[in-house]
Amino acid sequence: MNSTPISVKEKISYGLGDTGCNLVWQTVMLFMAYFYTDIFGLSPAHMGTMFLAVRVLDAVTDVLMGAVADRTKSKYGQFRPYLLWFAIPFGVLCCLTFYTPDLSYTGKLIYAYVSYTLLSLVYTAINVPYCAMINNISNDSRERVSLQSWRFALSTLGGLIVSLTALPLVAYLGKGNLQNGYFYTMMVMGTLSIILFFICFGLTKERFTTDVELTKQNSILDDLKTLLSNKDWRILFTLNVVNLVAVLFKGGTTLYFVNSIMNRPDLSSLLLTATLASGVFGAMISASVFKNIDKVKGFKASMLLEAALLLGMYFVPGTNIVAIFTLVIVINIIQLAATPLQWSMLSDIVDAEEQKSGKKLSGIVFSTNLFAIKLGIAIGGALVGYLLAMGNYVGGASTQPESAREIIRLLFTIFPAILVALLVVIMRNYSLNDKTLSTISHKKSAA
Repeated sequence: MNSTPISVKEKISYGLGDTGCNLVWQTVMLFMAYFYTDIFGLSPAHMGTMFLAVRVLDAVTDVLMGAVADRTKSKYGQFRPYLLWFAIPFGVLCCLTFYTPDLSYTGKLIYAYVSYTLLSLVYTAINVPYCAMINNISNDSRERVSLQSWRFALSTLGGLIVSLTALPLVAYLGKGNLQNGYFYTMMVMGTLSIILFFICFGLTKERFTTDVELTKQNSILDDLKTLLSNKDWRILFTLNVVNLVAVLFKGGTTLYFVNSIMNRPDLSSLLLTATLASGVFGAMISASVFKNIDKVKGFKASMLLEAALLLGMYFVPGTNIVAIFTLVIVINIIQLAATPLQWSMLSDIVDAEEQKSGKKLSGIVFSTNLFAIKLGIAIGGALVGYLLAMGNYVGGASTQPESAREIIRLLFTIFPAILVALLVVIMRNYSLNDKTLSTISHKKSAA
């Protein structure tokens, strides 16, 4: 296929779009469970149920958004305009989701459901087209790995900003009132997200747009049937669900682990910072490390190593701060170095399906897998809530029973280790390795 070089400036601009998303998404991953149980005032079980319930709606809206994006034609392009149209609503809703109203418990529960649902809907309206846009920016598989590397480096940078500034901002802006602190902090994050979306919109270019009129000839149901018959898509969908449960277990229990296992709440921001800074490094070296390695083999090897390290961390005493920090850093370097490979595989599925059926389904391929990610996060969030409840975790308590401490330790180490190892099993029949992709490229060029 004909490769179109992409400038570093454009790669950075594309990545900044995910920085904007991750300023809020990483806050959800790292703090939302803790916010809802210890600040907002929900029970762990109600919080977990809400995470699952919102995903039921996503099952419909994510797929619809992908189908709508595939059929969009505007003077701004096919996928880019959604960054412009939904930037401000996204910024506003991220603030409202972290606002604690003065209502009864039932009123607060309803408010949490409504605000979190609306945030999820607007996130879908921005993130689905944003992810699909990469296939319109470049048609080269390795160039897309580079784009994804920049994207995840800058995405993780957004998370790093959150880990460095969120808790200090909560304390500073709240002036002792944590509920106000979270709300004011998200006003800052939301405003910054809006600016970054506008930069991404203005400095990227869609070079390989889809024949929208041809896509409109097919129904959404036809597109879904095509995907369901695609073995490689089914594999990656399953992979994303399982992977994000593992990610949520690790990320969503970090504060619990620091507070109850390490007994060092003062290290919360430092551990979060180390986690995300190492992720930035991992994403940046991804394209170089895996340059001459088959993507599928590289991904499997990375997951096996990550699983082994997570398993080993279970046996490290909470008082061994140096060992815990070292393991967390190495684990996150491995995870984020492998992530661009995983996402570039989605682009490969789009190319392979176009070669097979003549359909270019960028929007719906990415949207269904974004739903898989949200589903994994919802399942993970629900399981965290239910398992903490089973362990008799007491929100806001200075000390926790041993049953709660053991659940927290398992959620941070053993449980994600098992799930990460399972990813290798899930990928065993994935067919789009580098050799197969090279054959597809040659056929496409010949055509």
